[in-house]
Order: sequence, then structure tokens, then C-alpha cells
Amino acid sequence: MKADYISETTDPSDFVLLSDYVPGVIQEIRYFSTYNFIGDRINGYEEPCAIITKEAARAMKSAADELMVKGYRIKVFDAYRPATAVKHFILWGIEDTDIRMKPYFYPDLEKQELFSTGYIAKQSSHSRGSTVDITLLDMKTGKEVDMGGPFDFFGELSHPDFKGITEEQFENRMLLQDVMVRNGFNTFPFEWWHFTLKDEPYPETYFEFPVSSEYLRK
Repeated sequence: MKADYISETTDPSDFVLLSDYVPGVIQEIRYFSTYNFIGDRINGYEEPCAIITKEAARAMKSAADELMVKGYRIKVFDAYRPATAVKHFILWGIEDTDIRMKPYFYPDLEKQELFSTGYIAKQSSHSRGSTVDITLLDMKTGKEVDMGGPFDFFGELSHPDFKGITEEQFENRMLLQDVMVRNGFNTFPFEWWHFTLKDEPYPETYFEFPVSSEYLRK
């Protein structure tokens, strides 16, 4: 296991574009856009592409193949997240009084509570390169599967085992969870969309190179 401890590094040599391994993946990289809980493009996102470690990409390919047989494609909201982006989150939480996106993403919480309750981490597993935020797209309808709550909603509604949704919505969450777990990923108790490779290659390393396909080619 390549687990030499480096607190932060800019070396992208073991990272790949997820689309190179999962050609059918749909990408809506939210932190490249302004439609996220802050309302601005997040630092470090230079291109709307999903970057991930090779090991996680291989596992995602396996999960995507299984889901394709069931009639679904994977839609990814985020994958590798630079440490720079996490610092942007922290500074926003400490210094920024802007709460324009509160009605959409954290209506029942104050922004400072997003950190104290664990919804936003001061060190993110995404920065280790083997975590993805995903949902499913139904190939028959061409629409996202109804998971009973939107991506990046901060509240109990997003907990994978939340029972205050319909039976169909809960089954959709469990379908996604079961396939991802079977293909080597761990779940996260606060977010139905969040999965981390169990045997991630960099469990103690946080990367800070930008989200950019060009940077991978350097």
C-alpha cells in the first residue's frame, strides 16, 4: 500500500480522469459551478471533470458495469477535491457572512453548525482521491433516480438510512449503496451520495493539485 505520510502534495501521477475508465459516466461537477452551498465556483476547480485515483477508477468501472446491466448510469457530482477547495469551505464558514444558498442547502442549520455537526469536514476524504459523490440516472427515462433528497443537502434527509421518505426512494438509495459496497466502497452515515474506496491507496495523504485534465498531463 502506498501510504507514505505526506500531509499535502501536488503530485497527480497516480490519478486519472474517471471518464477514461467509465466512458458512460455523466458529470455535473457542482463545485466548478455556482450551484452549490456557497454559491460561487470553488477554489481549485479549473475544469468540470471528475479526477480520481486509478484504484478507485477501476472499482467505479466495475460498479458502473453492474449498474448498466440494471438499466442505470452513474452521475458524478464530485470526486477528487483539492485541499485548496476545503480551505475555501473553511474560510467561508469562519469569515463570510453570505448565506444566500441557505434556503436550498441548509435551511434548518446555521452555517457554523455545518462544521460542528460534521456535515463539512476540515479535512475531506475527497482530497485523498478515492471518494466520489454520485447518484443514478435511469436510462429508460433519461432522468435522475429519485433519492428522496438532493445532493449536498445538509440535514437528516440526506442520511442514507433516513426513513422519512417513500419506500421507492429508500429502495433507490439502497440499490446505489449495495452496488457500491459490493464493488469495494464504504458508505458515509450523513450522505447517501458519498462513497470512499475501502482500500484507498492514500489514506493519510491530502492532495492539493487543481481539478484540471491539463494538470494530469504535465
